[in-house]
Formats: sequence, structure tokens, C-alpha cells
Amino acid sequence: MPTDPKGRSTPGYDRHVFVCGHERPEGASRPSCSKRGSLDLMRLLKTSAKEAGFTNIRVQKSGCLDFCEFGPTCVVYPEGIWYSISDEDAVLDILEHLRSGTIAKKHLLKLEN
Repeated sequence: MPTDPKGRSTPGYDRHVFVCGHERPEGASRPSCSKRGSLDLMRLLKTSAKEAGFTNIRVQKSGCLDFCEFGPTCVVYPEGIWYSISDEDAVLDILEHLRSGTIAKKHLLKLEN
């Protein structure tokens, strides 16, 4: 039986962050998160989490999360907290959520004005 190359003894993560990486074609009726820089923001969050020493948190690109009008968007599980991540400030606040569990209220995804 193979062993885990990272030395883990159980599957799973304490928190899992999915960042929308969906890209719609030119002329699509809806925007897409990747064209708004979501993948750069995802890489910044992923690198920052690693530099912070988070060993049991996974940050990764997802397919369409279906809220691109409000995005770039991401969701943090197991809490199920949805964020709109427009800049580095949002990434830093989400990083604090990952560190302390404190929700970054100013970046929560809002479906109304």
C-alpha cells in the first residue's frame, strides 16, 4: 500500500478554500471570475497560507461557483462562508479567517445592494 508523500495519516483538511477559476468565452452574457484576476488572488492566498505555516488548509482553484457577477468569488469550508475577493486586502482578511476563524464580514458575498 502506498504512503502519503506529505506524511499525513488521515484524509481531509481543517479548512478548504475554493476560488472560482471559471473563464467564459468573449461575448458571453455573464462575466467570469478568472478574467477579473481570481487566479492571481488564489495564488496569493495559497502562497500566504503556506508562508503562515498552515499545514491543514487547502486553497485551490474551483470550477464555476456560479456567482461571477459578484466576484471573483470563493468559499471556505467547512463553514460554508462565501466571499467576494476583489483585491489583496480581501486576501489578507480571508487569511485571518483561516488563522482565527473570524469571518471577514466586509468581504462577504452579498447578492443584493
